[in-house]
Amino acid sequence: MYRVGEDLVAIVTDTACDLSDAQLAQHDIRAIPLRIITSDGEFRDRFDITPEQLYARLKTELPKTSLPLPEELSALYRQLREEGATRVLHLCMSGNLSGTCNMVSIIAGETEGLQVDVFDTRTLSCGLGLLVLEAAECLSRGMTVEAVITRLQKLRKHQLGCFVIRTLEYLRKGGRIGLVEGVVGTLLKIKPVIHVNDDGVYATLAKARGFSRALDAMQEEFFRRYQGHKVRVAIVHGNAEEEAHALLEVFQQNLEVVSGFVSPVSPALAIHTGPGLLGAIVQHID
Repeated sequence: MYRVGEDLVAIVTDTACDLSDAQLAQHDIRAIPLRIITSDGEFRDRFDITPEQLYARLKTELPKTSLPLPEELSALYRQLREEGATRVLHLCMSGNLSGTCNMVSIIAGETEGLQVDVFDTRTLSCGLGLLVLEAAECLSRGMTVEAVITRLQKLRKHQLGCFVIRTLEYLRKGGRIGLVEGVVGTLLKIKPVIHVNDDGVYATLAKARGFSRALDAMQEEFFRRYQGHKVRVAIVHGNAEEEAHALLEVFQQNLEVVSGFVSPVSPALAIHTGPGLLGAIVQHID
């Protein structure tokens, strides 16, 4: 937690942030798990099921995702209060992609003895994760929660998160297709470069024939936007770690990368994208 004036501030997010356990522990960030519902029962995202186990399940069934348990979030808030926290900054994945943010706002409003500020990042995966890390850094420097939120809003406007997937099947079945539907010619093997737009929904940024060309188009868009700027980069993948590390090297060769890391997407997100995803989130540093 972070001492800011008279307040002891805790940071909470959800497992869709795709930060590693080590990153979360280093900055004392608490992550509430989304839920995964399968034919064998219910699992807490990342706590009870790994990405590898999820991809194995996708061969035989398509699990469903659900919000964190309200009672689990309430218990976390009580625990933080018992640890001395007087304030919580809770950063959520996009409210237009999940009902989590709305649920968090309801629980926050019912929580006594703890001021909870809920921030809809309008993104997910390491787009959310990079903003969470920024919040931790800002609070460690003594910035107020209000000032941190203002900074995060500014950074989000200059952040771009894109990904390319092998098939749209999982997004379509999961109801997360957003503004992507209609741009893909299946017979022509047209692949979209999907990004999370300013409203926090999936939309098509570019398209190309075949996965490799779509990946090239994605990189070109990043390099065009961020050439000459200092940036932070996160590469995300769906069971494609070797390719993800190679992609990070390409970004480091073409942009002024101040910090960069590779992370697998969480099981709850992998349900909607399937195996083979490659994506990048780039955040401009002003």
